[in-house]
Amino acid sequence: MKTDLADGKTLKEMFASGTAWLEKSAPDINAINVFPVPDGDTGTNMLLTMQFALQEVKSSSDSHASSVAKSLAHGALMGARGNSGVILSQFFRGLAKGLDGKANFDGADFARALAGAAQTAYKGVASPVEGTILTVLKDASKSAK
Repeated sequence: MKTDLADGKTLKEMFASGTAWLEKSAPDINAINVFPVPDGDTGTNMLLTMQFALQEVKSSSDSHASSVAKSLAHGALMGARGNSGVILSQFFRGLAKGLDGKANFDGADFARALAGAAQTAYKGVASPVEGTILTVLKDASKSAK
């Protein structure tokens, strides 16, 4: 049985696609931003965080999945904007932990890394509330299985 493997280059492409999607969707996310403060900036903060992280990832020529994931986590932490940006940075920290030591990964590896990433994001919030980005991250990781 053949198993397709992805590497750091693929992870970079996935992240770039996600950032492009968020750029188009940020206004819609801002419009539904009501918790914890209805300030309408969650989409913008997530986009700015992801753009900063993407710059960090693009600056690396490493194609090792683990290295790319670590660059992503570091960039997200350094560029985190608002609560949603900090939560994203914790999610990417968990993703990097889940891909640690892997030059390549398959779908099952990625699904496990996403599940760990969602748990890390929850642990990074003092009082997690359902119906927020945390729920989206958790549900996305469940769907990946």
